[in-house]
Amino acid sequence: MTSQQPYNPQNDEQVITDAYKVLLDSYLNSNHRRKVEIIEKAYNFAREAHKGVRRRSGEPYILHPIAVATIVSVEMGLGSTSICSALLHDVVEDTDYTVEDIRHLFGDKIAEIVDGLTKISGGIFGDGASAQAENFRKLLLTMGNDIRVVLIKMADRLHNMRTLQSMPPAKQYKIAGETLYIYAPLAHRLGLFAIKTELEDLSFKYNHPETFETLKRKIATSEASRNTFFEEFAAPIRERLDRMGLQYEFKARVKSCYSIWKKMETKHVPFEEVYDLYAARIVFECDDESLEKRRCMDIYSEITDLYKLHPSRTRDWLSTPKPNGYRALHITVMGSHGTWVEVQIRSRRMDDIAERGLAAHWKYKIGEDEDSGLTAWLRTIQDILKQPGPTAMDMLDTIKLDLFSNAIVVFSPKGDLFNMPPGATVLDFAFTLHSELGAHCIAGKVNRQLVPLSQQLASGDQVEVLTSRSQVPQPEWESMLVTAVGQARLRQALRHSRRQVVHRGEEMYKRFLADNNIEPSNDAMIKVIALYHAASKDDLYRMIGSGEVVLGELTLQRLRRKKNGTLLGFLRDKLRLKTADAAPTEQPAADGQVDLKKVYDLRLVDGKPNYELSDCCKPIPGDDVVGFVIDGNRVVVHKMDCPRVARLKATHGPLLVQTRWDETTTVRLPASVRVEGIDRQGVLLEIISVISTTMVLDMRRLNIEAYDGVFHCDLDVLIADATILTDMCRRLRSIKGVNMAARVS
Repeated sequence: MTSQQPYNPQNDEQVITDAYKVLLDSYLNSNHRRKVEIIEKAYNFAREAHKGVRRRSGEPYILHPIAVATIVSVEMGLGSTSICSALLHDVVEDTDYTVEDIRHLFGDKIAEIVDGLTKISGGIFGDGASAQAENFRKLLLTMGNDIRVVLIKMADRLHNMRTLQSMPPAKQYKIAGETLYIYAPLAHRLGLFAIKTELEDLSFKYNHPETFETLKRKIATSEASRNTFFEEFAAPIRERLDRMGLQYEFKARVKSCYSIWKKMETKHVPFEEVYDLYAARIVFECDDESLEKRRCMDIYSEITDLYKLHPSRTRDWLSTPKPNGYRALHITVMGSHGTWVEVQIRSRRMDDIAERGLAAHWKYKIGEDEDSGLTAWLRTIQDILKQPGPTAMDMLDTIKLDLFSNAIVVFSPKGDLFNMPPGATVLDFAFTLHSELGAHCIAGKVNRQLVPLSQQLASGDQVEVLTSRSQVPQPEWESMLVTAVGQARLRQALRHSRRQVVHRGEEMYKRFLADNNIEPSNDAMIKVIALYHAASKDDLYRMIGSGEVVLGELTLQRLRRKKNGTLLGFLRDKLRLKTADAAPTEQPAADGQVDLKKVYDLRLVDGKPNYELSDCCKPIPGDDVVGFVIDGNRVVVHKMDCPRVARLKATHGPLLVQTRWDETTTVRLPASVRVEGIDRQGVLLEIISVISTTMVLDMRRLNIEAYDGVFHCDLDVLIADATILTDMCRRLRSIKGVNMAARVS
């Protein structure tokens, strides 16, 4: 990762003038009505307001709002109102000007957008969980009022990510984690494909700089062979399209570094075995929107005359667009050399909307379609936010489920269409229709066949909900739900009954202590929580109130046991660790505390590690790792790609510390490996030989199962460095019959 060159302030005027000229030229070359005067006015006002202020890179601050406005104009296709709002988006927050000043000078609409941007300033996340929830609520509720607020906020984040190199590493980790956790999936849901892809790649670049650069080099190295293959594949298709008299663009689009890396991680394969590195795309010109679908099908017919079609990988988003407005026809065909190739077929209008999002609809004078899936999705989000009670993290996680999902389409008995995420169940559908339907749902009919609540739905299903007044919601229903609205409505229904059970349990606990002459205390509570493995005090009361736990002689024995300092200290430490790890709080600087601004060396001190390893991802020396500080002086180490890290970076960035493995450390840590392949006599002996004899590694566990001619082997080894583990997996894959050998967390 290259560092940014120091900014030279001597050419400020020229740089600012050039940047503004690019913005103005992009606007004048668009299809929007010419309102140059108000853009000039907003530019001059913002420049004067930010006069003398510089960014961390040394650049004049005005270059940031100009860049945001340029993204809004060029990459989102928005007009003068959005451009002015982008130019003014930091004025109210960073200067003495007020929203009323903006209203007086630029009118109600621009003032409303700037006000919305000011209210969600500082990013989606603040310093604490409650602030995170509040900022996220503000962001999503604002979408319902004017979606341009969120689009400009997305442009603001994109420019901040493009200039992130000027920030200190700890800030880079936090901002990149936050971007990948919320902004990228939100961009995807809004249909901003190009921006979503760039945000993912930039986040990946700062989270895994070495892996990012390695993948970039490998993609560049394989470019020539990819181009040769594509030209061979495309030549006969071009001939057919030319014969049809179409004006078109036919190109291969390479997958992003992030998506390639995700496939490598998910499939446990090296770069060389990621075969679908790119998708071929045909974009044709068509002035008549009513003919677009027919043209797509004609092109489909020509391609499938040339190449064999994959029967299960055709995606028709022409008849039923995605909720974010995406329309296209995707097919996968067998190219030369036995390679599957995905071909995306779109009109120019479809391509514009796919790359630039629903904002591009305005370019084609479609306007804001009240029946669009996006509008319905925004209403669903607002409905969730109005539900009382969920914690900040619960809310972010359930919203995120919907942000990442690709919709299936189901129908009500009357033929109404509903977009649902993959894996949605009958119970999801019931809660989507109404809270009461979900709470009293006993079963469903899918395509007129009786099915249980847990039945997963498929595209095209017609679903009827069956209810009973005697039915009540159950906690185990949550495992049947994948939609955010379903989870939120179930939790609301359960919350009332849970409060009653907790209250009853608390009364029973207090009465038990009083009947046995035991004084209520924190020590007594800790002992009982530990005895029954409760997650918290309220969880213990719930267990007692529901009859899951019966207070009796065993409880008395634990309560009357003499205090054992070591045991009690252990329990307290475990409870403190759990609390701090779930929601750490920054401590004031003091002796012995970790300096968050410095790189923390992971090493042995007096024979003991000066860190704690997380159980969720089990890092080992050589892994890209990051530390989180709890209790001011304890560093818990996670792998950088640990799923929990994405959440922690986004929510508790101030407690993040850069970490590195000390080169002199000799600590060996356990790592788990999965090996799969074709079963044959002697394969287990060869696996053990590679590990114990060839590489002289200590094996701590081995479990192997074989059936129907294949085997699955799980093993643990002690490893001093991640590169050794990588080499071991490579050697195992070279064994005859072994198809996969990869590390698992």
